[in-house]
Amino acid sequence: MDKTASPNSGFTGWLTRHPAAFTLIASAAAFGAYTCMYAFRKPFSAAVFSGLHLWGYDLKPLLAVAQMLGYALSKLLGIKVVSEASPAKRVGMIAVIIAAAALPLLLLPLVPPPLQLACLFMNGLPLGMVWGLVFSFLEGRRVTEFLGLGLSVSFIFASGWTKSVGSWLLSQKTLPVTELWMPIATGALFVPLLALCLFVLSHLPPPDAKDVQERTERKPMDGRARLAFVRSFGPTVGVLTLCYLLLTVYRDLRDTYMADVLKELGYNGNSSVFARIETFAGLGVLAALAGLWYIKDHWKAIKVYHWVIGFGTVMVGVSTLAFSSGHLSPIWWLSWTGLGVYLAYVPFNSILFDRLLAATRSVGTSTFLIYVADSLGYLGSSALYLTRTFAKVKAGWVPLTLHTGELLALISPVLLFISWVGLRRRQKLQERQPAP
Repeated sequence: MDKTASPNSGFTGWLTRHPAAFTLIASAAAFGAYTCMYAFRKPFSAAVFSGLHLWGYDLKPLLAVAQMLGYALSKLLGIKVVSEASPAKRVGMIAVIIAAAALPLLLLPLVPPPLQLACLFMNGLPLGMVWGLVFSFLEGRRVTEFLGLGLSVSFIFASGWTKSVGSWLLSQKTLPVTELWMPIATGALFVPLLALCLFVLSHLPPPDAKDVQERTERKPMDGRARLAFVRSFGPTVGVLTLCYLLLTVYRDLRDTYMADVLKELGYNGNSSVFARIETFAGLGVLAALAGLWYIKDHWKAIKVYHWVIGFGTVMVGVSTLAFSSGHLSPIWWLSWTGLGVYLAYVPFNSILFDRLLAATRSVGTSTFLIYVADSLGYLGSSALYLTRTFAKVKAGWVPLTLHTGELLALISPVLLFISWVGLRRRQKLQERQPAP
């Protein structure tokens, strides 16, 4: 499974000869693989851990902070590890990462509370690298938009689905599962699907000559290549990363503490509520973004994605104001803000940076840019969680989510405008250069 697939033999050869089947199967495999990763990361957030405390603090925020710190560190490590990973090693690395994340979850119910924090930290530490390794199979292709969209919406659906599975396990009477055993039990249910998806990913053919011609060649980036790229694109990447930081903080806050927000609002519905809310967002994102891969002009596509991202952040702000004024129910507030934040978040996670490399004819890997932005975004989330957890006066999860959404809607459009001005200037300079 760690050997590079030959493009002309067996299952790989069949995918090479049938591009439509390749697109659908590759999308499904990437979607499934990342959904399985979520089954080892997010189900614990479906529990509220009522009555469990450590050092005078509620246990759940401490667990969330511990996992987030590990995940943020994983993103920092991924800047080097993922951008340098060769195609032959990616599937094996994903399998090892998931196994390394599962072991701490198995220990979680068996150790005392202080060590439970270490378990969640160690659980998050490897998982942040899965995204880049999976996306590396998809980037640099003429259909990367479609493939990347399938992968990107996985964390929308997966977040709701895996938390609903965890909540369902907690509700069972015949085979009771405690809150501390629930995370590993949920993950175990997804292992067969993970094995199937990794098998398919290991047999995907590499980008062909037409892919390279249209999207540029994608190569692992060593330290010198990464530094050269940052020097060339530093200001633009910096502004986009700041926008992405705000998006990540809001998305993760809403995602991790949705159960707590609903509890504060007095909602006592069934376990399927998480899946219903995120399925609404996921289907909406698919409908809005599915056709954009037809845009062949990379600079035009980058402009469109700036508009889409800005529209998504404004939708978060409008939905938040509507909820605050009593015009939206809690479920519809979470549904519409989910659609808005993921409309903005999904392009950042794959498509925008892939188009940027293609438009500028830069040789490298978009996973490097994604991991630079991701690492800072999750560090921002960690800082928010730490501040909220240890503050003397704690804001409830509802007002914190409201204020963060308002901040996102006010600042992000300004940052996107600055980004596009810089990119437009670069486009004009590129157009004035003589063709090679």
